[in-house]
Parts: sequence; structure tokens; C-alpha cells
Amino acid sequence: MILRPDYLAAIDERVKHNPVVALLGPRQSGKTTMAKLFAAGKPHEFIDLESLSGFDRLQEPAAALEPLRGLVVIDEVQRKPEIFQLLRVLADRRPLPARFLILGSASTGIVRGVSESLAGRVSFVDVSGLKLAEVGPDHFRTLWWRGGFPAAYTAESDRVCAQWKEDFIRTVLERDLPQLGITIPATTLRRFWTMVAHYHGQKWNAAELARALGTSEPTTRKYLDILAGMFLVRQLPPWFENVGKRQVKAPKIYVRDSGLLHSLMKLDGLASLEAHPKLGASWEGFALEQVLSVTGDQDAYFWSTHSGPELDLLVFWHGQRLGFEFKYGDAPDLTKSMHVAMDDLKLDRLFVVYPGGQSLKLPGRAELLSIQHLPARLQEIAAAGAKG
Repeated sequence: MILRPDYLAAIDERVKHNPVVALLGPRQSGKTTMAKLFAAGKPHEFIDLESLSGFDRLQEPAAALEPLRGLVVIDEVQRKPEIFQLLRVLADRRPLPARFLILGSASTGIVRGVSESLAGRVSFVDVSGLKLAEVGPDHFRTLWWRGGFPAAYTAESDRVCAQWKEDFIRTVLERDLPQLGITIPATTLRRFWTMVAHYHGQKWNAAELARALGTSEPTTRKYLDILAGMFLVRQLPPWFENVGKRQVKAPKIYVRDSGLLHSLMKLDGLASLEAHPKLGASWEGFALEQVLSVTGDQDAYFWSTHSGPELDLLVFWHGQRLGFEFKYGDAPDLTKSMHVAMDDLKLDRLFVVYPGGQSLKLPGRAELLSIQHLPARLQEIAAAGAKG
């Protein structure tokens, strides 16, 4: 088992101060394991709504939940969204006899229900796949190739890993989405998901994808929102700045897990990835997710102008404007576009993240940053921000 102490510490802190804590992330990302580790040794009840017994237990939610004391963990809560109204009532009891840790793998149902029913009573902990700091920076190539789902990363072979990812894709499309009331054929959504993989790292073009699918632009938008709501696709919004340039207003799209990206692209090994035209885009998405797993994605954007200058990632974090460029090369140089981004966006720092082993100062406020040094460098910035 790969321990994830940062998440456990975050859950502990939130549970102390909030009657309801929502642990959100893609299925099979380790939420249940973390909840069980956190609950171990404490008075608790665990209700799994994926199991028939757990689902039946909440047929009458009030009768089942009101008597419970201590910590109450409800797994896959999106399967029973009607309990959010009840949780509001239970969270307002004084003295508070129970606190609730709810786990979910679909943001569309959960966040809407929580925002409507539990405003001011819930705190969110977003769970991503495994991070570099958790597996060890020296293992970044394995993490990049296999992806961050614990079962995929720890599989005994690439063949077993590939089969797990194929089974995961089928489960999401054929079981999870229908359980949420989504009736789109699995083959249609798989075709769309595969198309997104080939557009990975590009700006969203609804018209082009609609033509390819033989459907309408609003329909492709709906498909994109579904996959984003399952934490499977990222829509990175654009940042607008009054810099006297025409700026791109469409989001960029990524398959959030690099391992799933490689499976959807039918790549059979790291060597095939390194020979593929989407190598640079795959690296960009992987490195971007590693940054956001530390900084969070609430204040994360990309920046692009119609005249050419652009920035892969802009993050507002600890009072600073941090820019990131992701380059798959031995020793990437600062480009004219990077200089323009530093000046126009008034960046405090610009990091050029690459797979090499050295990190170096570059001219001005820029740094060449090895992916292996990324977690430690971000920790330094966070520590300096906390002191300041």
C-alpha cells in the first residue's frame, strides 16, 4: 500500500471543523482506502452504497442515520442524492452527535446537491491519482506511463496494468454512468472519449468534434461535461488579461490520467509513446496534473493569444503568479513566447518543467525545473508563502 499522509492530514483537519466533509475524486483513486485508514481506531459506521446491503440500509435514510454517533462514512454517495437534504438537518444538531465523511466519484450530482443543501456545512477534499511525492520522484516515468490509479500503478506488469485500465473504462461507461441516469450509449461516449484523447492538450473545438461524431455542438458539450463531472477529463479555462492582445477564450481539454490517455490512444508501451506525435502533449498533461495535485485547480488557467504568445499553465498560489511551461526535451530554452508571458502576465516565477535531471536558474524570473524536483520546489514556495 502507498501511504498518502497529506490527504489523511487534510481529512483530519476538515473533520475537526466541519459537520460534513466530502471526499471527491475519480472512482478507484483510493478514496475508500483513505476513509478506512482515517476511521480506523475511531467509533465509526461505514455505509457503502455500491453494495446491496449498504444501499438497502438507506432505504429509509432518516431512520438509519439519525441514531448514529461518531464518524459516519458514506461511500459512493452520488448513488443516493436524496440524502443531502437529510444531512443538512443532521449537521445542524447541537450538540453534534455525528460527523459525516461522504465519498463520491461524480461531481455533477454531488456538488449540485451539496451546494443546494449543505452550503456552509461542508468542506471539500479533492482526491487525485497518485502523486510524484507519494511514489517517489525517481519513478516519474512509470507514473507517467501507467497513470495515477493505484491499481494501475502497482500492477505486476504492463500487461496487467493495460487490462485493468480497459476494465476501468468499460465499468465507467457501462455501469457507472447508467447508475447516474445517463442513458447515452456506451459506444458513443467511448468514441467521444477517444476523440478527446487525440485532442489532448488542444483548445476545445466543439464544431470540429461535432462534425466528426455526426452530432450537434450542444451534444458534444454535454458529453464533455459528463466526462469532466466524472473527473476523467479536465477543462482548463483560459485567463484573460488586459494586455492589448486578442486572447483565446475556449478551454483546453485533457484526459486527466495519463495512463487512461495512453490506453485510449492504443499505445502498447513507453517506447511507442516516445515515438508518437502526441508525446509532447502527453508530457504536458502529466506534468500539469502533478502541479495541480499540489496547488489545487481553483485558480488555474492557461493563457493564449491569437498572435502567438501563450502559457501552458498559470496558477495563483500563495499570493504569487506562477507560470509553467511543460517541455519534453533535454534542455529547453526560454522562447520569445515565454518572455512575453512573463512580461504581459507579470509572473513572479516561470518554471519550464522537463524530464531531465538538472534544475537551473534561467534569465530573469525563470527556472528550468526537473520533474523530479517539482514536488520539493512547490513545497518551498508553500512554506515561504506561509511565513509571509
